[in-house]
Order: sequence, then structure tokens, then C-alpha cells
Amino acid sequence: MANSKDRFKKIYKQGKMTVTEIWVDQVTGINYLYHVDGYSGGLTPLLDRDGKPVVSPVVNGCQEY
Repeated sequence: MANSKDRFKKIYKQGKMTVTEIWVDQVTGINYLYHVDGYSGGLTPLLDRDGKPVVSPVVNGCQEY
């Protein structure tokens, strides 16, 4: 189970066999896209239309939603 000291927080999940998730680094606020299908998967920063990382606001070391 996640606790307040975990650095990454899952904020979105889609799928059961083929899974797409969005994880947020609670220190930097950078969003990451994680995708897994079978035995392969990948993690990459989530980028906006200008090619810059999507950053969520961070308040006192914790995500604000």
C-alpha cells in the first residue's frame, strides 16, 4: 500500500492486459507515461505539444490535485 513517503504516485490507469498508466514524481512534479503489453513495457516522460515535460504543481513535497 502506498504511503506519504512514496516518491511516485499513480494518478491514472487504463486496461487490464495491456496497461497504460500515468505516474507523477512527487518531488519534481514531472508526469511519466508507463505502458506494458505482455512481457514488454516502457516508461517515458509525458510531453506537452511543445515537447516539454508535463509538470503538476508540488506543494510541500506532495502533489496537489
